[in-house]
Amino acid sequence: MIIDCHCHAGKGDLLTGPWDTDAPVELYLKRAHIAGINKTVIFSPFHSNYGQANAHTARIVARYPDRFIGFAFIHAQRDRGRVYQIIQQAVNQWGFCGIKVHGHEAPATREVCEVAHRFRLPLLYDVAGKTDVIELLAPQYPDVNFILPHLGSFADDWRAHLRVIDQIARFPNVYADTSGVRRFDYVVQAVKRGGAHKVLFGSDGPWLHPGLELHKIRLLGLPPKQEALILGRNLLRLLQKVQTPSRPRIGAENTLVS
Repeated sequence: MIIDCHCHAGKGDLLTGPWDTDAPVELYLKRAHIAGINKTVIFSPFHSNYGQANAHTARIVARYPDRFIGFAFIHAQRDRGRVYQIIQQAVNQWGFCGIKVHGHEAPATREVCEVAHRFRLPLLYDVAGKTDVIELLAPQYPDVNFILPHLGSFADDWRAHLRVIDQIARFPNVYADTSGVRRFDYVVQAVKRGGAHKVLFGSDGPWLHPGLELHKIRLLGLPPKQEALILGRNLLRLLQKVQTPSRPRIGAENTLVS
């Protein structure tokens, strides 16, 4: 089973670029099907109201319940003081299994991390190149699993990639996803130094082609068991502790694993 851990779905309302305008799920599904991707973590594009955006994500998950896993998008500052309520609804009502925060909007806060800990959710945190914050968060919240998209930088910051590679090797609760990493050798280094158990396949779909991002993992030429970790089993392991009223426990014993 192949699981894409990083995909946007739905509409944004800010209209400054593709990232906050539209993330067409049907286009992604067509491409992912051709690529052989079985399941996908989805969350909203950038939005001015993540309460509305998360509700829309929930409707997409409900439309494709066997295909998508929902993560709740949070603006760490704008949603300050109500993160618990937002995540409680996302988990208990919609069966969401993780949190997404983007550093371009606001850095992750204690409030966000404590809620992630409370609900035992992984935190997909795009640090946008500012990797130093992980040196603070990872030891403060050892029971929160942080997934850093793009090896720490979508902007091709090779220094950030190197710092994240070091962090996934040093911190047991820090992981990285492979979406949008242009320089292939940094993906190679991440697996070599951090281990295949610390790297997750992600596409940043629908804007990046999931088949192209998946092919980068295939080109690593890893043994089948290591490749399987990156392509889905690592994510399943991180979701094992998550149990919601509307979704069965996700883990190695569950039918999500093939």
